[in-house]
Amino acid sequence: MTIKLLIVDDDPLVRAGLSLMLGGAEDIDIVGEAADGSEVEAAVGRFGPDVVLMDIRMPGVDGLTATEQLRARPGAPDVIVLTTFHADEQVLRALRAGAAGFVLKDTPPVEIVAAVRRVAGGDPVLSPAVTRQLMSHVAGAAPDDRQGRARGRLAQLADREREVAVAVGRGQSNAEIAAALYLSLPTVKTHVSRILSRLGLNNRVQIALLVHDAGILDEGGDVG
Repeated sequence: MTIKLLIVDDDPLVRAGLSLMLGGAEDIDIVGEAADGSEVEAAVGRFGPDVVLMDIRMPGVDGLTATEQLRARPGAPDVIVLTTFHADEQVLRALRAGAAGFVLKDTPPVEIVAAVRRVAGGDPVLSPAVTRQLMSHVAGAAPDDRQGRARGRLAQLADREREVAVAVGRGQSNAEIAAALYLSLPTVKTHVSRILSRLGLNNRVQIALLVHDAGILDEGGDVG
């Protein structure tokens, strides 16, 4: 399968470098470019990309706003945020909006190619270590109103689904969750899919953020 990729960055040199780097992969087709977030929706409509590589900081409409607008549309392509920062509020905002992950601008080319492939295949571009790092970079505890809303949403899940959600929040992979909860890998994947559908979430990164907001990771996973 050929992955159709749209590159969004205000720096023409960065766009040229990314196109050169990613265009060399046999299974990636650079279908278009955009220089500002204001151009993204039109470019997506014109080129129909599977994945959008989105710069987070642009002088016009920034990548955060563009991601939020794009992911609110039905059938939107997956978004990988391109940033110079490992974990800050802007990255978290992009992930809450439905971005499938992020890569740093100084990431080795082979890893950026791998990231595009993973996202196109339905996997987020966040290792367990990076997920834990993101959680730890949120300043302080979640506000009471956010925590209450998050707990209310998690309470909608069945017991086993909540256990899986908490494990995702801890940054565990599907294989690790299967081993810890004595489940088969297909069963874990089914639970994750049900959690996403039931809670109206885009990906497992958003599950992790919701679990963090609920403030239950240090409470043994008790949502009630």
